[in-house]
Amino acid sequence: MKTVILAGGFGTRLSEATHLIPKPMVEIGGKPILWHIMKTYSHYGINDFIICCGYKQYVIKEYFANYFRHNCDMTVNLADNSVEIHDNHSESWKVTMIDTGLNTMTGGRIKRIQKYIGNERFLLTYGDGVSDVNIADEIAFHEKSGSVLTLMGYKPVGKFGALKIDHKTSRVESFTEKPAGDDNWINAGYFVCEPQVFDYIEGGDTVVFERDPLEKMAKAGKMSVYKHYGFWKPMDTLRDNVELNSMWDSGNPPWKCWSE
Repeated sequence: MKTVILAGGFGTRLSEATHLIPKPMVEIGGKPILWHIMKTYSHYGINDFIICCGYKQYVIKEYFANYFRHNCDMTVNLADNSVEIHDNHSESWKVTMIDTGLNTMTGGRIKRIQKYIGNERFLLTYGDGVSDVNIADEIAFHEKSGSVLTLMGYKPVGKFGALKIDHKTSRVESFTEKPAGDDNWINAGYFVCEPQVFDYIEGGDTVVFERDPLEKMAKAGKMSVYKHYGFWKPMDTLRDNVELNSMWDSGNPPWKCWSE
């Protein structure tokens, strides 16, 4: 089974870091967030990846083309230009990197890699969010659902303290620091898809996957949600990156399911 990762956007909300590299290559603990996402899938035995590239795609291609050089000790003999790799820390991954266009929307990017999927079930996620989701459990849930697509649903914690107010007196009756959102579940990625998903993507590069395709699948009763009650965090801003790095530096990051 293949995992498709959307990694072609501009990452404008993280512009402090993405003026030089694409957002999925912004680091957590010295490794790109893309690497962390791939390690999660690899933990469940899924090692075949298709990366939908776009903005500054050469950075992603260079990283994997020179993976040994980025992640292993090495000796370079300048006399004969030979390279010796020490303590090989490579992964058992097959990584296909596809140029899906600079300005292509999410649906258009997915449609562009259809020929690399064929008529097989595949996994799909965004290149900027980490989670401790149990991929095997989600796949099993999807198989039982009979849906064309299953997405990971997540109920986020509110960003601000919530006040219950007596509007007659303006007195605060209760205060709750960062309550659990507004009771709505959100799309947190980590999709399981049947190949019929491609049939819902019509309109070329301008199609936003989260709009017309997902709306049509939901209306047709072809979409299910796998409710995830554990950890999930997207990296949208510099503050998010700082928080994720702090979690990693703590020695027990909540999304790390793999052993060294």
